[in-house]
Amino acid sequence: MTDGSAEPEALSLDDLRARRRELQQLDDAVSYVRRVAQGRGDLARAALARREGRVHDAPSDGHDTLDDVREVLADRLLADGGRPPRPADDFSGHPRADDLDLICAEHGFGRLDELPPGELRALAAALDEFETAVSAERRRVFDELDALTDELVRRYADGTPAEGMERPAADLADEGSGW
Repeated sequence: MTDGSAEPEALSLDDLRARRRELQQLDDAVSYVRRVAQGRGDLARAALARREGRVHDAPSDGHDTLDDVREVLADRLLADGGRPPRPADDFSGHPRADDLDLICAEHGFGRLDELPPGELRALAAALDEFETAVSAERRRVFDELDALTDELVRRYADGTPAEGMERPAADLADEGSGW
């Protein structure tokens, strides 16, 4: 387990559900921070491409940082990720969001249009490294979520709750399960 908690088989149904909710909230936060990191990396690379004249929409054609922000928001933060919609909470106070903000501050993200190409490359590399670390963290969360979900499904399929486990009211819809 990611935090040293008990194996799913050892958890009561209430603890199993609580841990799943906790991990789903963590996944929402980590996923959001990951998308923001990807978006900021995209903005740094777009600024570098504009600076080096590698874009089809050169700044002289009116393409600027604001256009890049619109494109990144549409692609990274607002696009359908193939999963059901989740509540849009504010994760700006999450520790990983704070880490991301620190990286951006240290590398001058707020001055994208002023940074020389070398600093833009360093910023993009730092954001890519951060995004890779957050993706690995998210994978660990997914792995634990999968284990918890598998245990929950097993319990429902077997119809044999763990000792002391009561069938919750929300589960009473299927009266024929034997619980």
